[in-house]
Amino acid sequence: MACFLVPLTEGIVLTVAKKLAFKRNADSVIKAKLENLEKMLYGGSFLLAIEHIYHGEVVLYPPFLTAMKNPEDIPEMLHEMATVGVSMAVAVTAIWALAETIVHFARKKPKEHVLKEAMQCV
Repeated sequence: MACFLVPLTEGIVLTVAKKLAFKRNADSVIKAKLENLEKMLYGGSFLLAIEHIYHGEVVLYPPFLTAMKNPEDIPEMLHEMATVGVSMAVAVTAIWALAETIVHFARKKPKEHVLKEAMQCV
């Protein structure tokens, strides 16, 4: 119903925090890595929103979420956001962290190899 709102909220909070933290240092490596996480969160949220619109769970007129029409459906919607939405946001962030770690070590390894070869030549 509204599970896409949790990663979307994480993306918005990340965008605001990034803008506040990197006011002076515009060309930071960390900022570029955080932009990758932003793209993943916004892209996933957008695709989930489209899917929810397709299935009629989200409409383009108020109250936008069909679960908000019936007060009995609100606890179910909040439960879905707390379970599915949070787990999706955590999974996306964990996959991003894993990918960034792999890239970090993949870039680091060739440099060490070149240094070892250079030391053997001397």
